[in-house]
Amino acid sequence: MTDAKEFSYRLDETAQRVEAALDRLLGFAPLVDEIARPSRLLEAMRYASLGGGKRLRPFLVIESARLFGLTGEAPLRVGCALEMIHCYSLAHDDLPAMDDDDLRRGRPTTHKAFDEATAILAGDGLLTYAFDVLADEATHEDAQVRAKLVLALARAAGLGGMVGGQALDLAAETAGRPLSQNEILTLQAMKTGALLRFAVDAGAILGKASSAQAQALSRYGAALGAAFQVADDILDAAGDTAALGKRAGKDAERGKATLVSLLGLNGAIARRDQLVEEAVAALDATGLGPVTQVLKDAAVFVAARKN
Repeated sequence: MTDAKEFSYRLDETAQRVEAALDRLLGFAPLVDEIARPSRLLEAMRYASLGGGKRLRPFLVIESARLFGLTGEAPLRVGCALEMIHCYSLAHDDLPAMDDDDLRRGRPTTHKAFDEATAILAGDGLLTYAFDVLADEATHEDAQVRAKLVLALARAAGLGGMVGGQALDLAAETAGRPLSQNEILTLQAMKTGALLRFAVDAGAILGKASSAQAQALSRYGAALGAAFQVADDILDAAGDTAALGKRAGKDAERGKATLVSLLGLNGAIARRDQLVEEAVAALDATGLGPVTQVLKDAAVFVAARKN
């Protein structure tokens, strides 16, 4: 296993690179064919996406691509596109019509810092800009690779992925009955897991992995995404607002469907640990050997995180 300090350093280093790249992408000068970048909207987009977060999703893109010897701008730009999707979803999820949160990453949510309409538009802007970045030749010279990335992210982020998962999550609050375990797992695989799985799928696309390697990495991403969500549920139930940087205990308040509510805290912890084991086994199945250790460490990090 990689030394914990070494892993933390690598994660922090990637977060700094992603922050700098997002800062450049969200600059004030219009791109070719853009007419103008309205300053208040751009400030809200920057507020929603800069200055916080572990940047785990871009980290997974970058480290998955590294398995195949690919480094540099391509995985960094794909990671930034994915992070824009993630940050847009947070800005929208925090709105009063959705999860109604006023704290995110230890500071006011985007609609509190600006207003609801601006937060909606900031999310819309980040969503569309993510696909702008993926489709740009600056991300990859191979148009087929860019097309695969666009399609994979659209599937992960949309109706059959994150957005659909959020719809199921909202519906569960007023369902009048508890969801079954399979229903909860489907909801979580869509709302949270799909983007995390895309992160490693993107690395396989960029690295032109074999079919067997891509399938094994996708299994890793699915298990990692499930472990991340269970860990999030556990933190919401057992953590505190100061450590989390967002309001704790809101899942129980809103009657959200989680594995903690279904299995209890100890049962959810056991399930989380089982998923980490499944993620590690999937990496072993890639046949790539020791280079997968950082991704194994990422699975352990997801389970052990405190916020």
